[in-house]
Amino acid sequence: MAKLRKMLGDVNGQECMDMMHLIDTQSKETLAAWALSYVKEYYTKIYTSSCLNETMNMVKCCLEKEITVKELKPYLKTARDDVKTINDPVDVAASRAIATACAILQTPSNALGFLFYGAAATAYHEAGTEAEQAVYEEYGRNEFCRAYRSLKQVAIENEEHPVNIKWRC
Repeated sequence: MAKLRKMLGDVNGQECMDMMHLIDTQSKETLAAWALSYVKEYYTKIYTSSCLNETMNMVKCCLEKEITVKELKPYLKTARDDVKTINDPVDVAASRAIATACAILQTPSNALGFLFYGAAATAYHEAGTEAEQAVYEEYGRNEFCRAYRSLKQVAIENEEHPVNIKWRC
């Protein structure tokens, strides 16, 4: 078996470029709320843990102004560390997707990054870990298209404080 990639998707693909442009029009709060909903819908059915559930709950609290981003940071670190305890490649990818999405309030570019992990989680979960590379590439494209449609549905037109990301990809 060939070594599995941690992330799937083409950063130079049209699907990814479209996603970056849409992300640039939204605030980090809008992106974080969308991503939290997205991971709950698509990735927690693949893998979740009590640590990730607690982190997602704390992100929700932060969005509701019950805690600050500073108070959220220890939960984000714990979520990142959680992946080190996992061996299954499907679970690793899903865990990374969820943890990365939870950190959008701290790092808005994660609104794109979590999708690469999510594409891998979805592909490995649905197609297995021994599929042809072309199959995985299709999953990557499909994941970015699905995410774009999802964000487009909740995007706020003329968002007052859009993120300012310097894309280095």
